[in-house]
Amino acid sequence: MSSRKSAQRDLTREMIMDAARDLFIMKGYQHVSMRQIAKELGYSHGAIYYHFTNKAELFFALVEEHFSMLERKLKEITEAPLAPREKIEAILLGFIEFGLTHQSHYEIMFLIKDEEVRNCLNQSPNQTYELFAQTLHSLCKDLSIQDIWSIFLSLHGFVTHYLRHVLRYEEVADMAREHVQFLLKGLFQS
Repeated sequence: MSSRKSAQRDLTREMIMDAARDLFIMKGYQHVSMRQIAKELGYSHGAIYYHFTNKAELFFALVEEHFSMLERKLKEITEAPLAPREKIEAILLGFIEFGLTHQSHYEIMFLIKDEEVRNCLNQSPNQTYELFAQTLHSLCKDLSIQDIWSIFLSLHGFVTHYLRHVLRYEEVADMAREHVQFLLKGLFQS
């Protein structure tokens, strides 16, 4: 086996995605090339092309992976044996916790604005939002589409406010709980 094929086998998709995620966040999507990602990893750019056809495909793989992670977290919460109010609280807190625990993932998912990558976002955000919206609606039938969207935007605002200002979710966990309690008061007013 040639050393080129050996290097291609040693370099994994996960290694490439980790390096790309960091570079996309630091420099922005437009300012990162496949050569820079390869250099960061100490490989030739050809080794990266063995795994990804181009930068857009690599970005799309990141987005898909990150939305799958969020979706798994939401499904895990929805399958827990909790009362409806407790389940809604866990979903809202879970969203905030995900965003602040996986900050670079969250930025890739929601905050990189670039024409080329907008086309990559495809269905993942819509499917995850649908799961979020359907779950909230099934737990609280009185919620309108506008109510659910407002809740989502409030959670997104909380995450983006603290993004890059805290290292871990635990630093603002009390504030997150207070924020969620405030939202729940509006949902469950008597």
